[in-house]
Amino acid sequence: MESTTSGFGPATSVRVGELTFDVATAGPQTGTPVLLLHGFPETSACWRPMAPTLTAAGLRLYAPDQRGYSPGARPEGVDAYRIEHLVADVIGLLDTLGIARAHLVGHDWGAIVGWFAAAWHPDRVQTLTAVSVPHPAAFGWAVAHDADQQQRSAYIKAFRRPGTEDKLLADDCRRLRATFGGDVDLPLVEEHLHRLSEPGALSAALSWYRAMTAEFAALDPVTVPTTYVWSDGDAYLGRAGALRCRRFVSGPYRFVELAGISHWIPEQAPHRLADEVLHRVSTP
Repeated sequence: MESTTSGFGPATSVRVGELTFDVATAGPQTGTPVLLLHGFPETSACWRPMAPTLTAAGLRLYAPDQRGYSPGARPEGVDAYRIEHLVADVIGLLDTLGIARAHLVGHDWGAIVGWFAAAWHPDRVQTLTAVSVPHPAAFGWAVAHDADQQQRSAYIKAFRRPGTEDKLLADDCRRLRATFGGDVDLPLVEEHLHRLSEPGALSAALSWYRAMTAEFAALDPVTVPTTYVWSDGDAYLGRAGALRCRRFVSGPYRFVELAGISHWIPEQAPHRLADEVLHRVSTP
C-alpha cells in the first residue's frame, strides 16, 4: 500500500471477490483506520482537501472509488447495485485490507452506505460520521411527510428514469456540472466528471438510485457513536430530516449544522469537516 503523511498517493487496486476497487490511501501505515465513502456525482477525490488535516493527526485513510465508479468494479444490471451489495463492498474492503474495525465517514450516497454498514455490522464500524444525508428512516419520513423535502428530492425520479444518462452527459456534462453550483473547485469537478464519463460509469452510478426500495426507510437505529453533519445551504436535504435523525441513533450522537455551506461539504468546508471527524474519532 502507498504510504504518505499528507495527501493521497496513487490509487492502489484492492480485490474484493470478483471486483477490483481503486483505493486512494494516505497517512501512516500504523495509523487509526478511517474509510471514506464518496457520493454522487463524486469520486474519492472529494476527500483530498481534508486529507492533510486528518493524516497530520495520525489517521490512516482509505478512500475507494465505490462500486460502479472503479472501472474494475462496474458490474452490469441494476440489481448489482442494491444496498446489500454496496455494504458488502465495505466489509469486503475491510477484510482484504486486514482491518477488524474502522471509523466510517460518508458523504451523500456514501453516508447512506455508512448508515447501513453501521446498523448491520456494528462489530466492524467503530464510529460513523455521516455527512449531508440523515439516517434513511429520517430521510424516508421527510420524503413522506415534508413538502419541502419532497420538492428537494424530485430529481431522484428523473435519475431513476431510463435514458437520463444521455441528458446528463450532453453538452460536456452541463447538467452534472450545474449540480455543483460553483461550490466545488473546477479541477475537482473535472476529475469527478472524467470518471463518470467513462463507458458505463454513469449508468452504474445511477443504478444506485434505481436499485433503491421502500425498505430503506425501515433501517434499524444505529448503535455506534455517530456524528451527523448537515449544512443549511444544502439544496437536496432539508431541515426536517436533519432534525429527525437523532431519533434513529441509540448510541452517542452529535449533530453539527454548518451555516452558509452547500451540499458539497467535503470540498467546500474540508477543515470544518475534518475537525468533526477528528472529534468523533477521538471521543467515541
